[in-house]
Amino acid sequence: MKKEISERIREVLSCEAREIEKLENSLSGEQLEQVKRALLGCMGKVILTGCGTSGTAAKKISHTLNCIEIPALFLSPAEGLHGGLGAAAKEDIVILISKGGKSFEMDSILRSCNQMGVATIAVTEKEDTYLARNTTMQLFVRVDREPDSFNMLATASTMAVIAVFDALAIEMAEEKNFTKEHFLRIHPGGEVGERLKSQLNE
Repeated sequence: MKKEISERIREVLSCEAREIEKLENSLSGEQLEQVKRALLGCMGKVILTGCGTSGTAAKKISHTLNCIEIPALFLSPAEGLHGGLGAAAKEDIVILISKGGKSFEMDSILRSCNQMGVATIAVTEKEDTYLARNTTMQLFVRVDREPDSFNMLATASTMAVIAVFDALAIEMAEEKNFTKEHFLRIHPGGEVGERLKSQLNE
C-alpha cells in the first residue's frame, strides 16, 4: 500500500510554491531588466559568490549561466578574501548573494570589487544595508516567510533566488537565439545530450 505524504511535508511544499508564485508581483521589472541587460552585455565573465545556502544558490546559478553560454564561475568567499579575487577583471560582473545583506565576507568582497572598478550586483532581501547601497545594481528577492517553525532556515528564500535566475536565464537564452545546436555543443553528455542528438538527427 502506498504511503501518503505527511501533512508537514505538504505544508512545506505548499509554502515554497506560494512564495515563488508571489514573486511575480513583488519583483521589480526595472531591476530585472537592468540585470538582464548587464549579463547579456558582459564582455568578461560573471562571478557569483555567497555564504552558506546563498553560496549553494550561487553555484547553481553559475552553472545555469554557463549552460546558455554566458561564462560564469562560483567564487568561494573564503577563497575570494585570500587571493581568489584576482580572478575578477574590469570587464567582469560580480554577483553577491546574501539574504540578509549583512555579511562580513560579502561586504569585504564588495569593497575590493569597488576598488578594482568591477561592476557588482547585490541579490538580497534588505535595502538598507552596505551591500545594497554600494553595489552597481540591486535585485531585491523577498519571501514573506520560510516554512520552518523558526522562520529562519533559508529554504523558500533560496528557491526564490534560484527561480528568479532560472527565469532570467530562459529569457536571455531566447533573446540570444540560443538553439539546440548551441546547447548540444556544450552539453553533449547525459540524457540531455542524447535527447538533443536524437532530435537534431530526426
